[in-house]
Amino acid sequence: MTIKSLQTLVSEAMQEIKTINADEAFEMVKDNNCNLIDIREAQELEKTGSVENSLHISRGMLEIFLDPNSAFFQQSKIDQDKEMVLFCAGGVRSALAVKTLQNMGYEKASHVEGGFGAISQSKFKIV
Repeated sequence: MTIKSLQTLVSEAMQEIKTINADEAFEMVKDNNCNLIDIREAQELEKTGSVENSLHISRGMLEIFLDPNSAFFQQSKIDQDKEMVLFCAGGVRSALAVKTLQNMGYEKASHVEGGFGAISQSKFKIV
């Protein structure tokens, strides 16, 4: 059995997922066409701030919260008809997370290239 490295997993995911840049994500949020989901850990948000109009679901809870049977999902915190746009600190976790969402059956999911680093240098407001 061969165990894949993180680099291999990310490389494979990147071939199968949709990647957008921070400006594209900003336009999608502005036009109300997506759920912008910050998958960083709570400690990361405390240190660097959060993105205005984003929803925080840590990577470890993503599958649980986005399960159609979850209370979070049932309370309409997420609009399942809109694209799920994920970001993390740099883009590794979000790439893997989008691949997981695809495995769950989400057809409209993407991640922001460069993650929070790129977002914080764009038009997004950090609060």
